[in-house]
Amino acid sequence: MSDENAAQGETPETENPATDTPEVDPVEALAAENADLKDKLLRTIAEMENLRKRTERDVADTRSYAIAGFARDMLTATDALSRALMVIPAETRETADGSLRSLIDGIELADREMQRLLAKHGVKPIEAEGQKFDPHKHQAMFEVPNPNVPEGTVVQVVQTGFAIGERVLRPAMVGVAKGGAAAAPTAAPEGEEGIDKSA
Repeated sequence: MSDENAAQGETPETENPATDTPEVDPVEALAAENADLKDKLLRTIAEMENLRKRTERDVADTRSYAIAGFARDMLTATDALSRALMVIPAETRETADGSLRSLIDGIELADREMQRLLAKHGVKPIEAEGQKFDPHKHQAMFEVPNPNVPEGTVVQVVQTGFAIGERVLRPAMVGVAKGGAAAAPTAAPEGEEGIDKSA
């Protein structure tokens, strides 16, 4: 009989695969899809907010620091004016008259105007003298033996440093105190008396 069924093209009854899997409730399927879409939407909104904040921060930085290269170059001109004024002896400044007086006044005016314009655009001198040495703002040129101030204190400014906002355009070149109050000898910890620390 089975041979006859096979010969006639009839197939034995098999289980319907659609009936093997449980039916999915359409409400639950839509609720899951809704939750997934809501999650994607919230993530997209969060990403867009982060992008907006990052863009605002980049624009603010660009506004603040866009002139940094130009300002750094202008410091060279400012230094030249300051040096020109420093080489004129004080008594010559006081007694100068005529065209020499006009030249000195013109250099002083140009120096003041350069400083004003730099300050207007956020370029400010770095306070150094009397401050504790900060390698992020100061460049040590030499050490000065001075027992009257704590070690590591800036005692002389060779060249003024400048910053724009929080960024250093040029560090201040300074002389730093050595052997002051902070360098007073302290008792060596036990077991370290014979250790040579000079290396």
